[in-house]
Amino acid sequence: MPVSQTDLEIALKNVLNVSHLEITDTSSGCGENYSIVIVSASFEGKTTLARHRLVNELLKDQIAQMHAFSQKTYTPKQWSDLQAKEAADATMT
Repeated sequence: MPVSQTDLEIALKNVLNVSHLEITDTSSGCGENYSIVIVSASFEGKTTLARHRLVNELLKDQIAQMHAFSQKTYTPKQWSDLQAKEAADATMT
């Protein structure tokens, strides 16, 4: 049974304080492969591994139905720093 982007969004937003979320179906719409970028204050003070474990636990039922799942997790400060760096890099080219 395919997993919908809406199911993933609801599962994450119901538990985490999400300030930015990008969910990409990398399986051409069949719902078997997803890549997510999630920004949350809930990640403050946690290592990348701890963040990924938290997300994996929240989405364990959905991930069990997928072929592939990848995630990038950021705190709000890390996200704003990344956005500023990307903007600066874009003006240099």
